[in-house]
Amino acid sequence: MTKRERQVERLFRQHYRAMYRLASILLHDDDESKDIVHDVFARLLATPVELREDSAQSYLLLSVRNQCLNVIRNRKIHEQVHKYLLLADELEHKSPEELEREMDVLNAGIDALFPPICQKIIKLHFTEGIPFREIAKHLGVSETTIYKHLRHALAQLRQTLKNAEQ
Repeated sequence: MTKRERQVERLFRQHYRAMYRLASILLHDDDESKDIVHDVFARLLATPVELREDSAQSYLLLSVRNQCLNVIRNRKIHEQVHKYLLLADELEHKSPEELEREMDVLNAGIDALFPPICQKIIKLHFTEGIPFREIAKHLGVSETTIYKHLRHALAQLRQTLKNAEQ
């Protein structure tokens, strides 16, 4: 075992409980909390960052908090997508003419999305079924950027559909 691995193992033993507690308070999910803490330590092992004894706990807790906030943000986006899928279920009860009109409005809304990256993300994910992580790699941006554009695109589409109903 290398010196670095021994240091990370010592930090794990010292701070795991506090890190796990923070994650479980924020996420309310034991398995996801454990995953977050393990990811923080895996990332720590993979980077050459040397933690000083006096700042290690702060760094580790801040890392857990940031990871939890990312998970929470992603949950919110997935909930929004789920709401739109529920709206799709409502479409089943409409006449073919109504469905065609609404699909035309939706397609026009997708074509009008700005900036154009929003349009690409919507089409790649919802039409081609490509996961957000792969879209991020394909477009050369971070996954966080993908989620920001997705949130922006969904807001634009929501407004387009709302305007069409009036």
